[in-house]
This record gives sequence, structure tokens and C-alpha cells, in this order.
Amino acid sequence: MPAVTVADITVLPRVSEVPGARARSVKSVTTAPQGYEGEGFPVRRTFAGIDMTELDPFIMMDQMGEVEYAPGEPKGTPWHPHRGFETVTYIIDGIFDHQDNNGGGGRISNGDTQWMTAGAGILHIETPPESLVMSGGLFHGFQLWVNLPAAKKWSPPAYQDVRAKDVALLSSADGGALIRVIAGEVDGHSGPGTTQTPITLIHATVAAGAVAQGLQRSCLCCCRFWVCR
Repeated sequence: MPAVTVADITVLPRVSEVPGARARSVKSVTTAPQGYEGEGFPVRRTFAGIDMTELDPFIMMDQMGEVEYAPGEPKGTPWHPHRGFETVTYIIDGIFDHQDNNGGGGRISNGDTQWMTAGAGILHIETPPESLVMSGGLFHGFQLWVNLPAAKKWSPPAYQDVRAKDVALLSSADGGALIRVIAGEVDGHSGPGTTQTPITLIHATVAAGAVAQGLQRSCLCCCRFWVCR
């Protein structure tokens, strides 16, 4: 079951229709190269080959999985450093444990987000829990890197634990898309995450034939995952 779902989408607040709105044209379609990260978990590097001037403030976005692990197969990363940006890890299916040398971290699962501000410098580790290693199972998520403004490059490291139960749940105007607002604001509805850069982070599941109107402006889309700036 992907992240946060609802039994009846019709009871959710609906995003307002925008009079005269037109769908944005598609500038390019890119197939993300596949590889392995950390100790060997599969990723697709979504922004590979795209001009960085078109991505700012985003640096990188990896789709982690989707993979069905056999017992003994789940893998993570060893301790490693970051500085000057934020790592945003969102789990759709599965479990990941996070820990950093600033005291942040915890276990994130379906629909949870770990928002780590590296700032002046931080070390962290990302690993599957022992129970998942023993049992195997589905693992699917995303990690987004968000650049920090120059004035905040040397800010103290910080950590946000954004739980699935706290995200704002909305419906598109036509009732065909479930919108999970993780950070930022959509049509007056705010997500629980705090951003250092003015962006809106949502996870939208759009049914076939539905239109997620009101989300198109300044949005990047990857599969079921949207990042708006």
C-alpha cells in the first residue's frame, strides 16, 4: 500500500480550480539512468543530464527502488558526510533507519519523511532495520537534495521528523488525484515540513484520466512525486 491512502477521497478538501488555467507543455522527457547507491541498493538518478540552471534549488533526486528484497538482501549506506544542502528522504513503501552525528534520526516508514539540513556539515547513516534484512520485503522511496541559500550554507545542522499522519491530505478538483502536502502550501493548505527555500513538496497519486489542476505551476514531476518551487 503506497504511503498514505484514504478510504473515501471525496471527503477531502478539494484544490480550487484555476479559471483559464492551461496545462504546461512538456519541455523534455528523460529516462533516468539506473545504478546502485551506498552498499548496493538500486536507484534511478532522475535529474541526470539536466542542466543545473533549470533545476535550482534542486541538486539531485533519486528514486530508491522499487525493489522486492529477498531475505538477506536489503542494503543501506555507511556513514557519510554532507554540507551546504538538505537531504529529504520520503518512503512510499518499506522502512529505513536514519541517524546523524547531530542527534537527529529515527525510523521512517510508509509516508514518513526525514528532512535533514546539513548546513555547516553533518555525518549520517541510512540502513534497513534488522527485521527487514531478515524478512526481505518491498522498498520504494525518493531522496531529494535541496540546495541551501548562500546565507545559510554554514547554518547549524538540523533534522525534521515529518510523520505520515501529519501531512495535509487534499483532493484535486475533479476528485481523481490524492494530494499529500509534505511541506509548503497548496491552495491554503500547509504541510508540516519547514523549508529553508520557498518550495512546496507533495506526493500526488493521479488516477487515469484525472487532472491535478492547480499543481502545474512551477512543478517538477517524477512518477507519482511532485516538487514545486
